Amino acid sequence: MRIQYLQHMGCEGLGRIANWAADRGHAVSGTHLYRGDALPNDDTFDCLVIMGGPMNIYEYRDHPWLAAEKPFIKRAIASGKIVLGVCLGAQLIADVLGAKIHQNATFEIGWFPVRFTAARGAIPALRDFPDELTVLHWHGDTFELPPGAVHLATSDACHHQAFAFGNRVLGLQFHIEMDTSDVEAFLDDDTLPAPLPGQIQSTSEILAGQCHPPAIHAALYTMLDALMES
Repeated sequence: MRIQYLQHMGCEGLGRIANWAADRGHAVSGTHLYRGDALPNDDTFDCLVIMGGPMNIYEYRDHPWLAAEKPFIKRAIASGKIVLGVCLGAQLIADVLGAKIHQNATFEIGWFPVRFTAARGAIPALRDFPDELTVLHWHGDTFELPPGAVHLATSDACHHQAFAFGNRVLGLQFHIEMDTSDVEAFLDDDTLPAPLPGQIQSTSEILAGQCHPPAIHAALYTMLDALMES
């Protein structure tokens, strides 16, 4: 499998997705849009992974590469490639599928549980997920559900946490790919809003949540194995 990923900031790479790809023998290539990398030809990859970032999907003036990235994602979906979006990546997928992206009622930053809907049973990538999983959140925007998509997860602070569009396109608002070093890089790179119980954790609370990666990485491997077989 030839995997192409799109990266939007220096500290938000593939994380454990890279480990999984190496373990499974998949070829991986990356496009660092924030550095001005050109998008690859559409026929050079089988799977597209779109990572997160602090920008919003409409900030064309500050991030002009968004104007080319969106049709690139849309073509990948239309051609039947496997497409996975994480955080901003999920919002970009939702956007090109016709859904509205807007501010969430609050920031959601820290380790909080997501609850998976019964509909996940029909989606191979999430069929074997538990009913609830504590994951890392780091976002202020959210997406509406794209037409024809299946709602897969929710949290107390944000209703739309995951969706599938068919069996080959998956959007996750949350992070299950991050290692301890990735979380620490996030904290070094970002200025957190004031802590707010149940919605925004403090730096110390986020660091204390480093017990969660083994469970989320197991879920990540399960999801990616199933997605690649779809």
